[in-house]
Amino acid sequence: MLEYRYDTQLLIDGEDLDEDEVREYFEDHFDGDCLLAVGGDGDPIKIHFHTNEPWKCLEYCATVGEIYDIVVEDMDRQSRGLKG
Repeated sequence: MLEYRYDTQLLIDGEDLDEDEVREYFEDHFDGDCLLAVGGDGDPIKIHFHTNEPWKCLEYCATVGEIYDIVVEDMDRQSRGLKG
């Protein structure tokens, strides 16, 4: 059994995005691992995060900017050979 079931990936587009602020918010407010928050300085921020509550991450990211290219994969199902 995986500790964190959902692989959550998305892009955030908006004005004055700061990947360090987004990363710190994730670290302070969400339980998970494998966090990547890269981009900013005029480019979208790409988020990659393993969590059991992806909807909370999506809710937060939608407050930061426009979110798109959203992918939430169930890694537990994938590990059992099922479509994630």
